[in-house]
Amino acid sequence: MSSLAYEEVSHTYGSLPAVRNVSLTVNAGELVCLLGPSGCGKTTLLRLAAGLENLQQGRIVIGGQVVADERRDVPPEERSVGLVFQDFALFPHLNVRDNVTFGLRRVNRCERHCRCDAALKQVAMDGYADAFPHMLSGGQQQRVALARALAPQPRLMLLDEPFSGLDVQLRQEVRDQTLHVLKRSGTATVMVTHDPEEAMFMADRIVLMHQGRIQQVGRPEELYYRPATAFVASFFGEINRIPARVQAGKVETALGELASGGHPEGEAVQVLVRPEAIRLLPPGAHAGSGRVPGQVVDAKFLGRTSLVHLSVTYGPGKDLHLHVRVPGRFLPDEGASFSLDLDASQAFVFPAEAG
Repeated sequence: MSSLAYEEVSHTYGSLPAVRNVSLTVNAGELVCLLGPSGCGKTTLLRLAAGLENLQQGRIVIGGQVVADERRDVPPEERSVGLVFQDFALFPHLNVRDNVTFGLRRVNRCERHCRCDAALKQVAMDGYADAFPHMLSGGQQQRVALARALAPQPRLMLLDEPFSGLDVQLRQEVRDQTLHVLKRSGTATVMVTHDPEEAMFMADRIVLMHQGRIQQVGRPEELYYRPATAFVASFFGEINRIPARVQAGKVETALGELASGGHPEGEAVQVLVRPEAIRLLPPGAHAGSGRVPGQVVDAKFLGRTSLVHLSVTYGPGKDLHLHVRVPGRFLPDEGASFSLDLDASQAFVFPAEAG
């Protein structure tokens, strides 16, 4: 049985469609990230599951119980849902223990203290029960917010951009801790983020959304290596776009020949290539393969990788600007020439008009 199911859910704000006919299930122990640009509908889906928005169309099921449809709308406090917001939403006048036990008023005092202690221990904050929020760092406050959400032992955890208020180094540390806590708890989790790298780090499955619709659902590597649309391919970082046309069942590019991907003969297509999919080889390498050389325009060191800007001329009046990402420090001189080798598994053919 799934822990959460959206069934043909749609939602509008006035005349603006926010969610369009979304169906999705989240299984027990699974962490699913709703990913997409601002305004794509991901936070609306989270709020609908939490009961913070009234469902307009469709059905939502949590733990086998229908919590929202055209006839019913179960209040948030009766949905067995834990919530963690981006601003943590801790009560400043309550200490850590009272913040964590705030949602446990229906259990006896002994049980409240046991659950509080267990939740704080889960997030390594068991030594801070008497501290107040202003005495804690941002990362500690986030862990207290997570403990408060876990203490009622919910069937479903909902996280809304939980790390966006933290600086880069702290964000990496806290999200790693959070991932391990959630996995140990075994609670189904839905997390909203606009950061592709964060989604790939956290998620068992990613749900990529655009304009209220689900574009693709799958494991991080599936979306990265087998994108269903040009939008999906381009959302996971920088990409090179190469115009081309299907001829004799193939797509001929400056980087070599590719399979047409089922596109009809003569159709204009765009080939999307990730910067790390291009290798720079000594001049003349693969000279018989139809590849043409690229000349270095610029090179930038970015820490873990270097980004090389190349100019490729592959026909009369056809100049192509490409970005190539190389591990480590690699800073060739301007004008240096290389042969280009393509990893075809990271080159994707889509219709020319695709976004």
